[in-house]
Formats: sequence, structure tokens, C-alpha cells
Amino acid sequence: MSDDRLRSASETLRDASAAAEDAELQRRLYDLSDRLAALAAGENEPDGDELMQQLHALGDLREATSDEVSERVDDALESVRERREELED
Repeated sequence: MSDDRLRSASETLRDASAAAEDAELQRRLYDLSDRLAALAAGENEPDGDELMQQLHALGDLREATSDEVSERVDDALESVRERREELED
């Protein structure tokens, strides 16, 4: 089962990673992108707790970024937030 919102968030974070100038930040963004891609491609639907963990990680990254990179992190954060809200409905 594929999850378009999580896949989109993953791709957005890959773009953010490429745009980041700090090597550590690039790694963190890329690693989170990988985790979201795995959730998107998983056979089982992610649960709310898994998505909340990703939201917290995105929030931490958001605080560590600026400018264009932070806008991309915000976009990814919104996609994951919307996906989590779908689970609650």
C-alpha cells in the first residue's frame, strides 16, 4: 500500500536535504526522508503514534533550519500532519 502524503513529505525532505548547507542537517533531513519513505511504502498503514514521532522529528528539524529549507520542512510537516488527521477520522 502506498501513501501519497508520506511519499510527498519524503520527497520534500530530500529536496530540503539537497538545499541545506550544513552536512549534519543534510544527514538528519535525509534520514527522516528515508523513514517517511519506508512508512509510505509499508504494507501496513502507519499508526498515529508512528506519525506523531515523525511530527516531533520534523518540529526539531524545523527549529534547526532557516529560509528555503525551513519552508520545505514546513511543507513536509503539513503533509504528515494531514495524514495523521486522516487516521483520527
